[in-house]
Amino acid sequence: MPDPRLCEQARLSRDARFDGLFFTAVSSTGIYCRPVCPAPVPKRENVRYYRNAAAAESAGFRPCLRCRPELSPGDGDGNRGDATLARALKLIEQGALADAPLAALAARVGLGERQLRRLFVDRLGAAPLGVHGTRRLLFAKQLLTETTLPITEVAMAAGFGSLRRFNTTFREAYRMAPRELRKLPHDHDNSNEHQVLTLRLGYRPPYDFASMLAFLGTRALPGVEAVDGDSYARVIAPPDDTPLAPPGWLRISAWPGDAHALRLQVHGVGSTRLLSIVARLRRMFDLDADPQTIAATLSADPKLRPLLQKRPGLRLPSGWDGFEIAVRAVLGQQVSVAAARTLATRLAHRYGQPLETPFAPGLEHVFPTPAALADADLSTIGVTRARAETIRHLARALLDGRVDFRPERTLEDFVARWVALPGIGPWTAHYIAMRALGHPDAFPAEDLILRRVASDDATPLSARKLLARAEAWRPWRAYSVIHLWRDTVPEPAAPQPKAAQPTPARPRPRPTRTNG
Repeated sequence: MPDPRLCEQARLSRDARFDGLFFTAVSSTGIYCRPVCPAPVPKRENVRYYRNAAAAESAGFRPCLRCRPELSPGDGDGNRGDATLARALKLIEQGALADAPLAALAARVGLGERQLRRLFVDRLGAAPLGVHGTRRLLFAKQLLTETTLPITEVAMAAGFGSLRRFNTTFREAYRMAPRELRKLPHDHDNSNEHQVLTLRLGYRPPYDFASMLAFLGTRALPGVEAVDGDSYARVIAPPDDTPLAPPGWLRISAWPGDAHALRLQVHGVGSTRLLSIVARLRRMFDLDADPQTIAATLSADPKLRPLLQKRPGLRLPSGWDGFEIAVRAVLGQQVSVAAARTLATRLAHRYGQPLETPFAPGLEHVFPTPAALADADLSTIGVTRARAETIRHLARALLDGRVDFRPERTLEDFVARWVALPGIGPWTAHYIAMRALGHPDAFPAEDLILRRVASDDATPLSARKLLARAEAWRPWRAYSVIHLWRDTVPEPAAPQPKAAQPTPARPRPRPTRTNG
């Protein structure tokens, strides 16, 4: 929780840098707001500050209908590396409390149930079940406000097992029925043309979306992903439990106007997947980072200080799918980004699922599953024998559970499991942790570019010396990696013309693209 004097100053100035870091509750109205709320400023004697929305709701306050607390970015606690609270929050984000008791969540992070509850109350002002419940209700509130999904589907999307339970819980928390909220006027488009669902994903400024697109664009796989100067789009594979379901697509772009938000458009996915898709994209585009906190640590180093001043909105670009990132990390060992991208594209076209009808040029394939690569002969697409064997090993290891992307794992445990596989060294394991998990402290110290750029002279640092220097950068070492890498890349050229946009309309099938 920021200092109350700082909260007061941020509230009065409506400082967007503090959005999501605290909430303002007004005792005279029973409403809690974001610090950026446009409503008239309440009297100081009526104001209380809360660490997060769950704490405000636990104290009996309702979310404001004007500033919409459901749009605020996360408070950043889930981004703090291996802290027990961070790992527990990530598990809640992935639905750990949706169909399992609190004791199971506590066991996964190595605590007793009472210890975990006390940790949450002491640090967040709300119990784990309160955090989980608030997250579900606020997401339902966003869907009711921004979409025309039937209320039954909204209930399912938010994780409620029945419409009756959803209506009761919503009314008890917000003192209105879901249908009453839907009837209120809203200030944005919720027509969902052509069954494209649109949602707003808020972030805390500054946010360098152009650099995020540039990073993803140089690594985008034609056929699976499409990146232009304005947006990122990709094919979404069906979930593992419904492999015969058709794929869908999503597109991320800047929200029109000056809102601190990205625009998500998604088509062809069931409502029950929406909450997990939003959570995955928030990690992928690092929307819950707290730039002030990260900069306060990293800018103490004279090498990093000018980089942070030059690009204060640079974020940690993650990936959509852990297995995809792991395969591409192996393909990228000791080769250029362009060469790795070429090999990954061949692999996706040869072993990935082709769409009967492409969504758009560049969106024609689903990336292959671990089962598809467990015994694949990758020599036919130019992959060396050693790397092909490594990819087969990691695919089998994921299938049998020797490695995984579970959020309760510490960075040390994650790296140890992955380096136990043949062909996976510390560089690859840390790169996977950085790009697949979005782990803020992952640090591929063996990287030659990092060792060269971090040096104060022309001689690259040894990995040991770089690790020693980076101790002061914890728990944000992955952000130092992105800043140091970015400093070696020329400024991006002017945006290219927009790529063709995906559309649910199904044109006549075209011939499948050739490999290579």
